[in-house]
Formats: sequence, structure tokens, C-alpha cells
Amino acid sequence: MTIIGIDLGTTNSACGFWRDGEVELIPNRSGDYLTPSVVGLDGDNNVIVGKVAKNRLITHPDNTVGVFKRLMGTNHQVSLGKKRFTATELSAFVLKALKEDAEAHLGEEVTEAIISVPAYFNDNQRHATKQAGEIAGLTVRRLINEPTAAALAYGLHERAEGMFVVLDMGGGTFDVSILEYFDGIMEVHASAGDNFLGGEDFLEAMVGSFCKAVGIDKDKLGKSELQQLYDRLEQVKRKIHTQDSMAIELDLGGKAVRFEATPEWFKECTQPQLMRVRHPIEQALRDASLRVPDVTEVLLVGGATRMPVFRNMVGTLFKRIPAGHLDPDLVVAMGAAVQAGLKARDKTLDDVVLTDVCPYTLGTEVVDPSGSGKAGFFLPLIERNSVVPTSHVETLATVVKNQRRMEVNVFQGEHRLVEQNIFLGSVAVTVPKGPAGEQTIDVRYSYDMNGLLEVDVKINSTGQVINHVIEQSPGSLTQEEIEKSRARLAGLKFHPREKEENLILISRAEKLYLTSLGERRTLIGRYLAEFESVLDSQKESDIAKAREQFSEALDQLDPGSML
Repeated sequence: MTIIGIDLGTTNSACGFWRDGEVELIPNRSGDYLTPSVVGLDGDNNVIVGKVAKNRLITHPDNTVGVFKRLMGTNHQVSLGKKRFTATELSAFVLKALKEDAEAHLGEEVTEAIISVPAYFNDNQRHATKQAGEIAGLTVRRLINEPTAAALAYGLHERAEGMFVVLDMGGGTFDVSILEYFDGIMEVHASAGDNFLGGEDFLEAMVGSFCKAVGIDKDKLGKSELQQLYDRLEQVKRKIHTQDSMAIELDLGGKAVRFEATPEWFKECTQPQLMRVRHPIEQALRDASLRVPDVTEVLLVGGATRMPVFRNMVGTLFKRIPAGHLDPDLVVAMGAAVQAGLKARDKTLDDVVLTDVCPYTLGTEVVDPSGSGKAGFFLPLIERNSVVPTSHVETLATVVKNQRRMEVNVFQGEHRLVEQNIFLGSVAVTVPKGPAGEQTIDVRYSYDMNGLLEVDVKINSTGQVINHVIEQSPGSLTQEEIEKSRARLAGLKFHPREKEENLILISRAEKLYLTSLGERRTLIGRYLAEFESVLDSQKESDIAKAREQFSEALDQLDPGSML
């Protein structure tokens, strides 16, 4: 049975598999390799995922949502109409759509997958990703860090030995990984990143600057108006480097506004985001004890790295032109597919050995080491960028006379105070009474290749050992809750695959109709009515012909929407 590799992205997702010594990407139901990570419900509560849903962000903003990956590992819920979903459940919809696409392509059932995650995802977010896969009906064989997956796709194992920096900026996150290839081994030396820095943040900066320039209060705009604004500025973000200026004309807040966007304006309003790019790069270089001249090559991953301002900054920092010959939107999915081949023990990949690192420090809460008696201090057990899998043990003692209970509170982060770090879970043990410091426990943390943590606590006076896998972190689900989510989501049906092409055209036309005026709007409305009339006839030959004509007409009216 084929194991697939999945890139579950903030903006777009993709999947592939390893066959006959190479990666094969899987097209979705509309024939594209990229599936927008957007989910919606129609009037009949059918689930819509991908391009159709993305088009409906403007026309049906209350029933459609995107950019929910940033909510992974939290309890936050999103409303779609009268229903509410967690980010884990919404991600499960995307994964289920990719699973169905893979099954249609392969002609067999798909039950196992490798899923990529940002290198800087914390333990809560990794658990949520794994649970999304389980809800979608997939056994997640491994979570692979996105920059590591990208390195596999670039084929570093076929290159000369050296040190490589992978810069991965997608829609919502920015990751930096430093890898070395030597003696047939690809070893990750350091990872750093920013979970709230991506293409969406550059877009947000543009929106803020635009609203200020035209005197519009963004908070007073309706959902549909907001989505029109974001959609138009997204087009500007993609094209602005190729033009001297781009005119933005929109009806917002009851008035017509016009603004001339220039490359200089884009660079100025996104300067804070560009400055934030430097910190993770510098941290990763420090952790790996490297200087810029030690770097053999810089690899770019993620759609946001296409921005010339990003590439120019990276080129200046590393004093070289970064490599980007593979499609940055697809390279992580390609790497996940390579990892799927490794997991399946494909003979053509026998010579590849891959290591990875723990991106955050893992530790526990202790009293002040200086002797003040205050609690709330962080004791690291596994330092960030330790090679995984890894295990480390520390001996801890009671702090008061006749203390019966000891709690191992598990945290993830870099601050000396636990309140500034991320709480992952707790293990409580009961120990015999005795003087302060007499009773001790050995606390062992074990961190695996999936980025998941296991805690063992041994009471030394009795020999009792308590084992706990950190699964019930904030935002995570119990196995019973996973089954309930799976059953609840199973009651929601996906749109039939055979109707996808027609739905894409209709949603595109509806979006264009909403953002047009005058003769253009009238013409689009007429085209829509004519096409829907042919659909009602249910004659496939007529529908295919009308679909082609309708698509050509929309391309002429709005060539930019083909991006």
C-alpha cells in the first residue's frame, strides 16, 4: 500500500509519493498540484475544499475560512454558518480532500501518510497536526520538518559535501534550518523560526498601509469588503515587482477609493517584516557555530520567498544568489514524498540517512536554584537543536518536610521562567514522607523523530516508574474526542468530484460579479445565467462545450484571476 507525503500549508497544500526512483506529485480534482487550504460549507452543508472555497471567500465570507493553520494547537473554534470547527478539524477536511485525490490518482485506498510541519511548530501544534490526520482517516507514520523535507527534495544527498541553509517562508510561518551533508548522512545542525511571519503578514502590512493612506477604518468594513481588499492586494503583492505602479480601485465603506501602489511603497510598508527575517537566521547560525562564509548554499522554500525584496535581502546577507530552481510551492510536498519512500524502505533510497533536531528546549518547573524557595523556574532537560531521537534524565528532590506529592510540569521554550514558556502537560507522583530533599525522582524526557515527547518518572525509594506520553496538551483531543470528530465530520459530505470543474467556474464568476460594476457586471451575470441553464439540461456534451466557452469568456474579462 502506498504511503503518501503531504505538505499541509497555511495557504496551499499538496501531496505526492515515491515511485520508480522519483517523486510523483498528485493532481487534485481540478487538475492542479496546489490545493488552497480553504474550507467552506454550501447551503446543503456539503464541504468545499480548495479552489472553489477560495473563490467563495468573497461571495460567502460567513461560510468559508482560510489561514486556520495558525490556530493549530489551540482551543479556538471557527464558525462556518451555524457550525463550529477547530483548526484540527478544518485541517482534517483538507487532508481528507488530499487523501481522496491520492486514491483517485492511484486507484487504491490510502491509509498512511507523512505530513510536514513547520520546524518551529511546538509540541501542541505537532499533536494537533497528527490528530487532524487521524480524523481524516490517515495513520501518520511521521511528521517531518518542512525545511528538512525541502532539503530532501533538493537532493542534497546527491550533491558535494557541505553546509546548507534552508529558508522556508510560506503563508504563515518562517523557518530556518542548517543542514550538513557528509559521508552519506544528511544531518540537521540547527533550526530557528517565527510561527507568525509569512506571506500573510506581508499582506497584512500592505492592508494597514493602504487603509491609512486612503482614510479607511478597516474595522468598520464588512467581511465581503475586507475580502475584496485582501484579494486585490494579494494580486498586487505578486505583481508589483514587475511594474512601475499598479492602480487599486475599490468601493469600500460606502465610497470609491483609488490608490497607486509602487514597488517603493511595498518595500517601505513591509520593512518591519523584512527586519524580522534576520533574527531567526542569525540565531540558527549562532546555534550551529557557523559564519556566513562557512555556508555552501542557501535554498529557498515556500511561495513567499518569490518576493524580490526577500531574495534581495537574503542575497545581501549571505553575499550570494540563493538557489530556487525547484518550485518553492511544491518542494516541501516533494520532500515529504521522498520521506514516504524512505519509510516504505524503497530500495532506490537505501543510501539516504537523515537526522533532525528538536527545535525548542524542553524542561520542567523547579524552585529557584539560587535558594529563594520560589517556584516557577525552568530547568532544561533537552536543549534546543539536540539531535533526535534523544533522551535525557535529571534527578529532582522534595523541597519541604513530609512532602507527599511531586508534580513534573512539562514546558517548552527558552525563557528562565515557566510562565513565559508553553505548558505541555503534567505528571504527578506520590512519594513517601521524609525530610526535605530525602525523596528523589528521576525524570527522563524522550523526544522522537515526530517531535513528540514521552516522560518517565521513577520514584527512587520505591522503584515505581510512571510513563506518560504528552498527548493531552492544551487544544489536543482524547482518542474518544477524535472518534467523535471523525463521526461528526463523516456526516458532512464533500461535493461530488465530477461537478468540480463546473463549481470552480461558477464560484469564479460569482466572485468576479461581486467585484465588478456596470456593463462588466451585467455581462458576467448573463454568462452565469446561460451556463447554469445548460447545467440544468444535464446533457454532458452541451455542458462540456458551454464550460469551455464560459471559461474563455472569464479569462478575457479577468485574466489576472488565472494566477
